[in-house]
Formats: sequence, structure tokens, C-alpha cells
Amino acid sequence: MVDNGLTKEQFSREISLIGEENLEKLNESTVMIFGLGGVGSYAAEALARAGIGRLILVDSDDVDITNINRQLYALHSTLGIKKVEVAAERIRDINPYCKTETIAAFYNAGDGDKFFTDDCTYVVDAIDTVSAKIDIALECQIRSIPLISCMGTGNKLHPELFEISDIYKTSVCPLCRVMRRELKNRGVKKLKVVYSKEQPKLNLQNPRVPASISFTPPVAGFLLAAEVVKDICQIE
Repeated sequence: MVDNGLTKEQFSREISLIGEENLEKLNESTVMIFGLGGVGSYAAEALARAGIGRLILVDSDDVDITNINRQLYALHSTLGIKKVEVAAERIRDINPYCKTETIAAFYNAGDGDKFFTDDCTYVVDAIDTVSAKIDIALECQIRSIPLISCMGTGNKLHPELFEISDIYKTSVCPLCRVMRRELKNRGVKKLKVVYSKEQPKLNLQNPRVPASISFTPPVAGFLLAAEVVKDICQIE
């Protein structure tokens, strides 16, 4: 970390909580975030503010007007702009010393060699596509990279019900059920997840599109970030 008065002052409250040695661990870490929607955008924000030294941001989408109700980077002024571009600019403004790399591409199963780097400290999965989530879990197991994955946040109104668990200890969540079956079939032995036991609400307009609200996905994103920080610093 750049050792100057400005940097010390910016992170002074955090140093008081976790110590300068742990802040240095965060600064030396590389975190790759797949997905910058309602969950991933807030995970990226929290990690940037926590002092992660390098963030690799992966998302193929432009900001859309339907994102405004729940996504951090979605504003009327950013409509039509790549989410990774908006995210990178914001992160540089938060922490100029954070090395921010962007990949404006969609992750498909089998794309691991195109995305993963050997020096990745941690991976955050905040995407919706099941086949991609499964493949990311496989790649991280093969590469021995710690991973935390977000399960379904759509059609839910109770963010206080989110919890962190291993995928094989989850219940209720429909996405967890699919992931448990598919990961077991592929030999993935464990996967840390953020999930909720809340029964999904019915979509009142289009059952094929997940409904969402401003205060649910961000909580899942912050839980993802919190777990990454605590794991890197080995804080219980």
C-alpha cells in the first residue's frame, strides 16, 4: 500500500478495527468478481472501500433502465454504458491505489482459461446463469482458488434471512437445489454460498423474469464481500 498520509487517513477507521497488518493483506490481494448486477455491484463497492489492492471485474452487460431499482451503477446518466466501465471509474474514485481490470464478456462453461489468472486470491460469483456458476465452481476447485457464490436473490423481500453456508447444507432455495445436484455429479466437494430460506414470491407480471427490489440484492452483495475480507484476513 502507498504509505502516505492520505491513504492512512482514508483507512484509519478500518485499521482500528482489523489492524494495519490485515489491511496490508487486503491490499496485496486480487479478487475477481463475476457479475456486476444488484449483488455484484455492491460486493465490488464494499471490497474497493475495504482496501482490496486489485479487482478484476467481469460483466458483459450495459446499464439498462430496468437495473435502476436495485443496481449500484445504474443511473439515468449511465444508461447504455458498460457496467464494467462505470464500476472501474467509480472504484478509481474510491481508491486510486486499487488496480482495477475489466473484462466486458459473458462467461460460458469451458471459458476458464480465458478469464482466470494464476495470482487470483479469491473469486466472487454473482451471476445468474446456472451452467456458468457450476463451471466457475469447477474451475476454482481445480485451481485451488477460494470461491463464494451467491444463490437466488430474486422474488424475495426479506434480506434479513440471508445466511452463509456450504451448498450441501442449504435448503428451500430452488437454485441451491439445482446446484447441489449438479455439483455433486461433477465431484465438487464444497462451495461456500450466500443464500436464503425465504420462499420465493410469485412474479406478478412475468414468471420467467425474476422480480426484485432495492434492498434485497445489496445485502447479499455485502455478505459476499464481508466473507471475502474475513477469509483473507483469517478473522472469525
